Amino acid sequence: MSAHLIERRKGLLFAALGGMALSVDIPLVRLTNGDLWSVQLLRSIIVICVTLMIYGVVRFVLKRQLVLIPGLAGLVVAALYGLSTLTFFYAVFSTSTANLVFILAFNPMFAALFGWLIIGERPKPATFLTMIAMTAGVFIIVEGGFSGGHVLGDLSALASAASMALAITISRASGKEMGFAALLSAVVPAIVAGYVVFQQGGIVAQSPGWIVVNGAIIMPVAFFCLAVAPRFISGTHVGMFYLLETILAPVWVWMIFKEAPSSQTLIGGTILLAALMAHTLWELNQDRLAARLPAASG
Repeated sequence: MSAHLIERRKGLLFAALGGMALSVDIPLVRLTNGDLWSVQLLRSIIVICVTLMIYGVVRFVLKRQLVLIPGLAGLVVAALYGLSTLTFFYAVFSTSTANLVFILAFNPMFAALFGWLIIGERPKPATFLTMIAMTAGVFIIVEGGFSGGHVLGDLSALASAASMALAITISRASGKEMGFAALLSAVVPAIVAGYVVFQQGGIVAQSPGWIVVNGAIIMPVAFFCLAVAPRFISGTHVGMFYLLETILAPVWVWMIFKEAPSSQTLIGGTILLAALMAHTLWELNQDRLAARLPAASG
């Protein structure tokens, strides 16, 4: 097996694990039964503590050299992940779960666009067509937000997808290990949420145990895996594994909270998923054809 194929499989494994972990994030946040800023503060503090504990074990027990924030690129990536978390949490509390995860599925298209602008990885015509179809799907979902009163939540979800895609692209462009930078990005929402919670007089959370599980296990696994994956595969491919959250999160929420999506969300989401699935299958077929060419020529 070629070294390139081994590296690619590593990236796919990291991205798949991260996407699966991410799919239970929204249900755990909602099960906490707290307000926006309290839940965000609790999760951020737990993520930071777990990150520093892991770093301490690896650095001082296993005696391995690690860099928490790899230079300016690491700072930018951490800031972007922090912004993505802030906008994501606002969307969780301001729009439906189905709207949120369907709009977050726009992540790979943002990654393709940023990859073109920053790295020079020009998208193929099929990717442009997919972008157009997905834009139409997002527009249908967001347009429904105007009548549903949650347009700001929908736009926040779009901002979250864009911020995360840009972080993934910069991670790939730098070629550096960004796993800890992604985890320490929790400092940004912790500062903002901490200020708001202090102003409102304290934390409000009826079932904080759920956010402890989320912050101590789920988010470290998801953030670390999805931040490491761009070292091995393109940002577009990493972004496509967010589709796991798009598919699974509404299922978990429907099972737990009995929250059914609106007809406009279903229409827009169907367009999004169909376009993204078609593009993914096309990409896999292109990779398969490319792998056969060297063998045929040899």
